[in-house]
Amino acid sequence: MRLGHVIGRVTLSQQDPAYHGGRFLLVQPFGRDQFRGAGMTPLAAGSSLVVYDQLGAGVGHVIGFTEGAEATAPFPEPTPVDAYCAAIVDEIFYQPPA
Repeated sequence: MRLGHVIGRVTLSQQDPAYHGGRFLLVQPFGRDQFRGAGMTPLAAGSSLVVYDQLGAGVGHVIGFTEGAEATAPFPEPTPVDAYCAAIVDEIFYQPPA
């Protein structure tokens, strides 16, 4: 699981019935500096990704997301999805190694 910051929503004109009840979010994955408390400055072009969400995360939230085969696990039938929102994060406690 990786952490990311929701920076936007994706609007679809049509969607597969398998995605009913959820939405797609534009997410900026955390880098090493964000765990240390740095701000969420925009990353290089192409570093954000689209994540399917059924939990209700919104712009500004920090989420935990899975990618690859694990992202398809919540669906009862094979569904084409690259990333899935698995958690909405309230707080992050980071203690760097000594």
